[in-house]
Amino acid sequence: MPRMGVIDRLERRAGQALLGATFMKLGFDAAVHPGPRVDKAATLGLPNAELAVRGNAAAMVAGGAALTLDKLPRLAAFGLIASMIPTTLAGHAFWNLDGPERKAQETQFLKNAGLVGGLLLVLTRSG
Repeated sequence: MPRMGVIDRLERRAGQALLGATFMKLGFDAAVHPGPRVDKAATLGLPNAELAVRGNAAAMVAGGAALTLDKLPRLAAFGLIASMIPTTLAGHAFWNLDGPERKAQETQFLKNAGLVGGLLLVLTRSG
């Protein structure tokens, strides 16, 4: 397998840092202002929805920081994927909505799908 050149490593680290920063920001916002996320989590039957939302937010911050700092990036990506799938399905179920809210939630769903795609690239990368 060919070794990665300096530019390749810099590009990978920059992409990983941008992806990580996104999760840190989203997680921080969710931890500080859980807002309607708590109601959506409660509809899933979680016993302490606010704690679940804030715990998920903390996991996003930690995973994002790990990606940014290149510390166990594959483990961080795996954890973030595991968090994003239920969060996206529960929080952005656009298929259950009509009107303008459907379009807004579809956009958020696709944004999250793109983030999961980026995480899959980190998870499966070589080198």
